[in-house]
Amino acid sequence: MTFAAKIKYQFMKDMGTPALMWLQKSRKKKRPRKSNPHLGPPLKCASRLRQIMTRHYFLSRYAKGAKPVAWVSSGAPVELLRVFDFYTVYPENHGALCGAQKMGPEICQEAEKQGYHPDLCSYARIDLGHAFSGKTPTGKLPKPDLLFCSNNICQTILYWFKELSHYWRIPLILFDTPYNFEDIKKADLDYMTAQLQEMIPTLEAISRKRFSEKRLEEVIGIARESSQLWGDVLATMKARPAPMTIFDAFVHLAPIVSLRGLPVARQYYEILLAELQDRVQKGIGAITNEQKRLMWDNIAVWFKLRDWSHLFAERGCSFVAATYTNAWAETIHYLDESSPFESMAKAYNLVILNNNLKHRLNLMKQMITDYQIDGLVIHSDRSCKPYSVGQYDMKQLLAEELGVKAVVIEADMTDSRAYSEEQARTRLEAFFEALEVD
Repeated sequence: MTFAAKIKYQFMKDMGTPALMWLQKSRKKKRPRKSNPHLGPPLKCASRLRQIMTRHYFLSRYAKGAKPVAWVSSGAPVELLRVFDFYTVYPENHGALCGAQKMGPEICQEAEKQGYHPDLCSYARIDLGHAFSGKTPTGKLPKPDLLFCSNNICQTILYWFKELSHYWRIPLILFDTPYNFEDIKKADLDYMTAQLQEMIPTLEAISRKRFSEKRLEEVIGIARESSQLWGDVLATMKARPAPMTIFDAFVHLAPIVSLRGLPVARQYYEILLAELQDRVQKGIGAITNEQKRLMWDNIAVWFKLRDWSHLFAERGCSFVAATYTNAWAETIHYLDESSPFESMAKAYNLVILNNNLKHRLNLMKQMITDYQIDGLVIHSDRSCKPYSVGQYDMKQLLAEELGVKAVVIEADMTDSRAYSEEQARTRLEAFFEALEVD
């Protein structure tokens, strides 16, 4: 860390960021967006979300040298890094942004030019492609001092981060989470708790800061409260009409992924929750004619969010639940300041993708009941094999046991080359007809 870098970072935080926010706000006024008669009024706090995430990526350009910088996987226990004041960047969140900006294929190809196969996860190809080319819709990302990941979502992330570690010659810390074939075992819990404690000397050396258990307890409290608020936000969609849809939730998910453990995330979800509760009280729906309530399974197809939000709204279909957005609220109740290391181990080990398929099926059944689901849209994601495995079996079981209509859409979260508009439209038309018959 250098004094000059710290001064520059602080200046951009105090002066540059407000100037950028003002510029962003003035540009927004000049480009009003056409309203869609099938959609309800947009969420007012969406502008606040844009400010938060723009600020996050903008300041990341100046973090190098002022703060220790870590690239973190979405399933890693970031609370531990917050104790050492790491500036964190989430490659998966960046990959989603690249997908939404329709830059996925272009950046993926930069990795493919270096020999990485097109069947590799598109988040990984975007991340590697960015490392090789510097291409990003954010302008610039800081080179990390540390890579921090967990294999609780997939094994690919470990090998992808290993590649980055080798390319940049920087350390990689892995939080290894044993798979739960049944219930979590005490031996596994002890193993994970010890891992977290053993990370501390390395984090102290990289950050040049001493560990503080009091600070860890504070961060865990903020993270738990933020995630509980996120769960409350999702629960508002149990109302009829739902005050927002999963297409909104996919976007408003960003702070709980990228800024978990920071006060800004907690503050934002307090604002969002208050607005949604007000909409529920006033009967304001996310779509103007909610007739059928749907659930989404798997990661979003980022490059189709806007198109599909309009398509389903036109059909009177409101997405009110998703296994993906639920993941950041499902296990958060395990976090406990009184036992920080053991509680982090539980919270991060018991996530949906690190559990057996029976657990996932039961979770989906409960969500179908709680949110009064009429139909299920399953995204068979070419990139995410762990999330896509067993989907056809679960589709059949849910139809047999609960009578839920379902459709499988084959696509990719960011690489549009793996998506067929004609095939998806054909399947969706048949799905819409089945819902009408029902």
